Amino acid sequence: MKIIGRKEQITELLSFTKSEQSEFVAIYGRRRVGKTYLIKKLFEKQMTFSFTALANGTNLQQLASFQIVMQEFTGHQQAMPNNWLWAFKQLKDYLLTLKTDKKIIFFDELPYLDTPKSDFMAALEQFWNSWAAFRSDILLIVCGSSTSWIINKLINNKGGLHNRITKVIKLLPFTLGECEEYLLSKGIEWMRYDITIAYMVLGGIPYYWSLLKKGKSVAQNIDYLFFGTTSPLVDEFNKLYSSLFRYHEKYVEVIRLLSSRKSGFERDEIIKRLNINSGGGLSKILSELELCGFIGKVCPPNSKGKNANYILTDFYSQFYLDFLDGETKVRRNWWSRMQGTSKLNVWAGFTFEQLCFYHSRQLLKALEIGGIETNVFPLKMPEAQIDIVIERGDRAVNICEVKFCDNEYTIDKDYSNSLRRKKSSYKALYGQNKTIFLTMITTFGVKENMYSAMADNQITLENLFEK
Repeated sequence: MKIIGRKEQITELLSFTKSEQSEFVAIYGRRRVGKTYLIKKLFEKQMTFSFTALANGTNLQQLASFQIVMQEFTGHQQAMPNNWLWAFKQLKDYLLTLKTDKKIIFFDELPYLDTPKSDFMAALEQFWNSWAAFRSDILLIVCGSSTSWIINKLINNKGGLHNRITKVIKLLPFTLGECEEYLLSKGIEWMRYDITIAYMVLGGIPYYWSLLKKGKSVAQNIDYLFFGTTSPLVDEFNKLYSSLFRYHEKYVEVIRLLSSRKSGFERDEIIKRLNINSGGGLSKILSELELCGFIGKVCPPNSKGKNANYILTDFYSQFYLDFLDGETKVRRNWWSRMQGTSKLNVWAGFTFEQLCFYHSRQLLKALEIGGIETNVFPLKMPEAQIDIVIERGDRAVNICEVKFCDNEYTIDKDYSNSLRRKKSSYKALYGQNKTIFLTMITTFGVKENMYSAMADNQITLENLFEK
């Protein structure tokens, strides 16, 4: 299967193979986002050495695994290294036997190697600083799902590896358009409406999409993934957080809270709701969750970065907490049986707002304002709530209403009055000297009637699927 999307990252990575200096590249991103697949697929015919750490393995087990991998690459018996300095010495000796222009070395799940008393980081530092950095033929690529470790221990290293990383690449989840391309590569042809529903459940995590079954509907697939006796994603939630964070219970507490209100919570609210004192490590938790892509931070108008709201941006986590958390019984075919119910309709409405917010780049492109400085955020006012506000650097504002439905959306008299009130409220509070445009974001557009013309702009699924 070809690599879907990742064009910018591929261009960067390939450029490093032609670099006239050695390169040290760190790749990070959420678990299951496709970091390993990208590197191994892109360099499958050029890889000089590739080592994947054992999840939660002891230092002795990691070194034994390294010995086995070295033997596979060299084709010769290797002595068991008793420490990482010796292991990197073996790697260096092997590299010196090769005559390739660029020697591509890949260490996957690097955080697992940094076990207590392993001295792995000291050995990595010595390998790079005393040898690899002085050459021109080394491309060292490292990655790991523990984004906080990659950021704190490697990218922001204060010791011998300070400023040694030559490039940092953050791998983001797929967009709607990339998910559609991925499905087509698997021979799955779904309507964009159905792909959107799947995205609201799975987000853009490639591994989750790889589990979808050809020849089954979206509802059948969701039942298979979550509501069967052997559903592959029903236990993913606990694995997801426990594999990334040492004291994951505190992180999950924050995720649970943020899932309860789509507009999010300010930091002070989080402290009060979770009964955490201001010095209780909340800053670290929020920062690491944001780095990993589970939460986002949005700033209201005129806030200048203060009083930011933290919102849950991980679709899988939201879906799990809405429909699976605390359930002990298997509910076979539950999703198929619930189609059309108010519970699912309310969920779809709220989650589609989140999806549109996540695809803000596509919104800006559809409005032809991609080159203008913008601030995109949901807004809760005293008398009204606006799904998405786009503040623009050209003294204009788009206030966006988001509606998810299976047909054209109809603006009736009552709703038109509600829209006018929202527009007036925003103008009175924040937009006295700005031009305000009303933008409707819907699945299939707005049905033409006597009220439809009040929408200055329309955005549909076709726009959201732009890559």
